[in-house]
Amino acid sequence: MARRQAPWCDLVRASILALGVCGWVTACSGSFFRSKVVPPSIYLLSAPPGTAAASFASAAAPATIAADLAVLKPRVRAGLDTDRIAVLYSDRRLDYFADARWSGPLDDVVQDLAVQAFRNGARLRNVNSDASAFASGYWLEIEVADFQAEYASAGAPPTINVRLLARVASAGDRNILGSFTAAARQTATDNRMTAIVDAYERAVNSALTEIVGDTSRALELEQR
Repeated sequence: MARRQAPWCDLVRASILALGVCGWVTACSGSFFRSKVVPPSIYLLSAPPGTAAASFASAAAPATIAADLAVLKPRVRAGLDTDRIAVLYSDRRLDYFADARWSGPLDDVVQDLAVQAFRNGARLRNVNSDASAFASGYWLEIEVADFQAEYASAGAPPTINVRLLARVASAGDRNILGSFTAAARQTATDNRMTAIVDAYERAVNSALTEIVGDTSRALELEQR
């Protein structure tokens, strides 16, 4: 007759097995499960500081335009609607820079820049994001048609192509007051990521400066 083992023997075997499994997992976690992927670099675009506040303080400065503007969330062309930084090669192949990201999705980035640009460079009474669209008398819609680094030849610094389509309308009757296209191209000073991002910033701020001017003129005419 087989001799029955004491229950404590089963407990000892279970404990030894558990220790072995834990040791194997610990050993693997140091090599197999540990990620060696380098986190991407995050790049933030900013609008240049404005002189609107200083000019308003001047007696000779034009009066503030009595208009409240809401900058709606931009629409972004397919392929650009991401936080990745787009690059277009001479064969029309769209790709993205490795290990580099914008500080957020492109629609958020452009909307934030647009609000900054209007607050720094426009004479409007109030400018906000689309969160306050229903409380604003006017809204601005932007479509991002181009926002990529373009390489004409391998090794040479790319040219940044930014093209924005915009229209401003009355929030009450949705009457379109004006439609604008703003485009800017800036060649990077070097084929390095910091120089490329700097060219992006110069290009988008140049395009937004045009939109700020066109929108302000349309709203000023509307107020007369």
